[in-house]
Amino acid sequence: MPMPPKISTSEAIKLSQPATTAGEQALIRLRNIHGEHQIAVGLSGGVDSSLAAALLIEAGWQVEGLTLWLMSGKGSCCSDGLVDAAAICGQLGIPHHVMDSRTTFQKEIIDGLIEGYKEGITPLPCSRCNRSVKFAAMLKWANENFKINRIATGHYARTRFSKELSKKEHLTKSYSYKKTLLLRGLDTNKDQSYFLYDLPQNVLSKVIFPLGELTKADTRMEANRLGLRTAQKPESQDLCLAEHHGSMRAFLDKYLPQRKGEIILEDGTLLGEHDGIEHFTIGQRKGLGISWKEPLHVVKLKSESNQVVVAPRAAAGISDCIVGEINWVSISPPMEKINVEVQVRYRSHPVFAQLTPLNPTNADIEKQRPHRCQICFQEEQFSIAPGQAAVFYLGEILLGGGIIQPY
Repeated sequence: MPMPPKISTSEAIKLSQPATTAGEQALIRLRNIHGEHQIAVGLSGGVDSSLAAALLIEAGWQVEGLTLWLMSGKGSCCSDGLVDAAAICGQLGIPHHVMDSRTTFQKEIIDGLIEGYKEGITPLPCSRCNRSVKFAAMLKWANENFKINRIATGHYARTRFSKELSKKEHLTKSYSYKKTLLLRGLDTNKDQSYFLYDLPQNVLSKVIFPLGELTKADTRMEANRLGLRTAQKPESQDLCLAEHHGSMRAFLDKYLPQRKGEIILEDGTLLGEHDGIEHFTIGQRKGLGISWKEPLHVVKLKSESNQVVVAPRAAAGISDCIVGEINWVSISPPMEKINVEVQVRYRSHPVFAQLTPLNPTNADIEKQRPHRCQICFQEEQFSIAPGQAAVFYLGEILLGGGIIQPY
């Protein structure tokens, strides 16, 4: 198939200005990728995915725009996002396709989220959504409809071939590197690799991240250079479900009946009442609705007794935790203890820890997610919330990650 032309100046795209240095380097990388230059781009209607598509077109790729319809009604990730994604495709002169993923999203994300909150954990839906709803489904759709074997998104993350590693980097007895490695995005303030840890290798190897080596400022400048209609669109600040329903509390209240319970100290002292443990998370200090002689933090959510347990910060640290449902995205499962950096929340800083592989439980085997481990932190950690992801790094390489288990 002949290479398509670059973006036409007859469109509403401005190409009179040269690309920024970062933009030109991105274009060079995209032009030098081996294989057929055909791709489906996941479009949310935001500036990041819009620019990802625009750069691919400018680099000479044949692009199909694809938006997943996850929820009905008002919400920037859905109805509003669909409109903006269709508009940017019209501006770029590429087809826009919509895949109805509402049933899958309800089953895989919403139902699982509600069940998790009922059990007193704080689930992380984004990484699960990327694995179970978005990436593999987009890749399957692209292949079945257009024989396209690559997809792209606007995530700030990178990939690299393990064969490009130096001999020194390959020196390890505990594990081996897989063909495609997942790396942090170059912009540490925007790095989104944390949410991508659960992608299987066969999917990761077919994903391109055009913005992986751009900063957010670079993205805005490039979007303005190209005159993209989304160039100044504000960033989404909340989880899509929270935006869709107005707040996370409103989302939870829609699905879970109000369940009043006690707020207690660890010794059982009653301090007050709550209207549902789902409205609290480990480490939370503000909004507890109680007063005490010193600041208190949530240290445990007891679903069986519907109690919120609080304690002073000094009593809230933990030195280790169990992580299950691990996906080793960039390496084979380690056979012995390894030293890693662990990130336990998207916005938290990575901390040093030792990872010890554990035997799977029967439940792990039934879920076909047998890999689990114990994480021993070099220093006590605060706000380690069951249900959130613990993601393991070696420098900029994301080794794998899993779900923090209740403790």
